[in-house]
Amino acid sequence: MSRSSVAASLARLWEIEFKVNARPSFGGATHLSLWRSPTGLLFFSPALVGDAEFYHGFYRTLGPKLFPREDRPRSEFLLAAAYIEAGARVLDVGCGYGGFRPFVTHANYFGLDPHFVGAADADWACAQTLAEHLAGNTASYDAVCAFQVIEHVEKPAQIFAEMAAAAKPGGRVIVGVPHVPSAMARIPNFLLNAPPHHLTWWSEGALRALAQSQGLIVETIRHVAWSKMDSLVYWIERCSPVRCKDIYFKPAWSSHASALMGFALGSVMDRLFGPPRRTRDEGSGLLLVARKPGG
Repeated sequence: MSRSSVAASLARLWEIEFKVNARPSFGGATHLSLWRSPTGLLFFSPALVGDAEFYHGFYRTLGPKLFPREDRPRSEFLLAAAYIEAGARVLDVGCGYGGFRPFVTHANYFGLDPHFVGAADADWACAQTLAEHLAGNTASYDAVCAFQVIEHVEKPAQIFAEMAAAAKPGGRVIVGVPHVPSAMARIPNFLLNAPPHHLTWWSEGALRALAQSQGLIVETIRHVAWSKMDSLVYWIERCSPVRCKDIYFKPAWSSHASALMGFALGSVMDRLFGPPRRTRDEGSGLLLVARKPGG
């Protein structure tokens, strides 16, 4: 467990780096603790969830160009698409701009995102929570996917249970998550891995336990290779003079300076070399593929 008085500092960093107001999401919290469960899951306490204002500002700052798309996919999209059969009904939970959609054109795709930022008249997605969608769509999908989603919610087990409920008997539940140990976790004060954006960091054991809690059969848990979408993180970590081991967020100039140096040098390396072709590190994330019994 690591514990630091960093909530106010994190809120200020969100304002500086991403021009978003994270203070309402922190709700007056002054301390954050990071705990490790027996499964290897790391989780922040209290669980400070980003509110609608935070994510509207976050999406606005990043814009669609910095989200996954056909010419800039996450490697997990390519891995997951291989498990989607022709004609399958696919539900993408937390779809954002629909980055996964171009990779499952052989299937019937539908996306959900309560902060949906795609075209207002899109017929392939809606601004709806999974719980709302389940009202008329229980056991309706051949594949239910969530890429980089469950780490954002206060109760990941609950949303995973809803995903399992949306899958048909014999259908698949596919989840991509940030993990630990990882390059992202070793970068000091790395906001994209901090509350109120990321509330949990995952392990293979944690994903396996999550699937088993819903009676799902784990088909595979794979390390995801770096891609154009996330290779900058790889290079920032490689170029950062300080690499975190147990304290990940610290209001110290040495941590801020290391992150800034890592970003400056890493940006140059990323432009020069892009995603590493061969690396011995843990990759950009984990992908769980599990099957619902029956069918």
